[in-house]
Amino acid sequence: MAHQSTRLGRKAAAFFVGLLLLLPMVLAPLLLGAPEAAWAEYVLPPLPYQGEALEPQIDQKTMEIHHDRHHGAYVNNLNAQIATYPELEQLSVEELQGQIGRFNTAVRNNGGGHYNHSQFWLVMAPASTSTTAARASKPSKALSKAIDSAFGSLPAMQEQFNKEASSVFGSGWAWLIVKPDGGLAITTTANQDNPLMDLPGIERGKPLLGLDLWEHAYYLNYQNMRPKYISAWWDLVNWDEVNRRFS
Repeated sequence: MAHQSTRLGRKAAAFFVGLLLLLPMVLAPLLLGAPEAAWAEYVLPPLPYQGEALEPQIDQKTMEIHHDRHHGAYVNNLNAQIATYPELEQLSVEELQGQIGRFNTAVRNNGGGHYNHSQFWLVMAPASTSTTAARASKPSKALSKAIDSAFGSLPAMQEQFNKEASSVFGSGWAWLIVKPDGGLAITTTANQDNPLMDLPGIERGKPLLGLDLWEHAYYLNYQNMRPKYISAWWDLVNWDEVNRRFS
């Protein structure tokens, strides 16, 4: 009996020791407050180059204001909509575009602004002689063939793109897209809309190139000379990124 009592005493002691070890984990949330679930917020991507790297085509001050303030505001305003639409937590910014019709104007404008600018920074590179620069890259054979088929030549495509971009009234974007049938087309959108959006009046397609035509994108350097900005921008086009999107 004494031996059995000793074993029971040891088991009881082990039980109470285990209980004491668990108490901090049980009591901590009650004392400190349980942590709130974190939102899967959208993030402002850093520029893939220094702010002055695109000069003289795009000046440093414009890049700083454009990226930090304008794009930053789109990201912040889009994140503010997560409280109204929790399902935004589950959507990447690209996935959001194809479902934008489900949401309010704030999500449309700021979600579009976030996507449009994210692709815009990547489709440019410094116009220098470095191996990663815009002037060192060119359309791939496959993309060149598609451009020739749709427009006749690369210069002809650029001429049509410039014409369409220059004709946009007010704020918007000009795009080179891959249509659902695989062919290329040039299209434009107003405000922060883009060809991925499921909205009436938009020509749908996968963006290869998107040029920002809002005045804040060029006005410090070009003032009211939008065609000059559009023409200069071709020196910055990062064809390596365009080729990647096409492939």
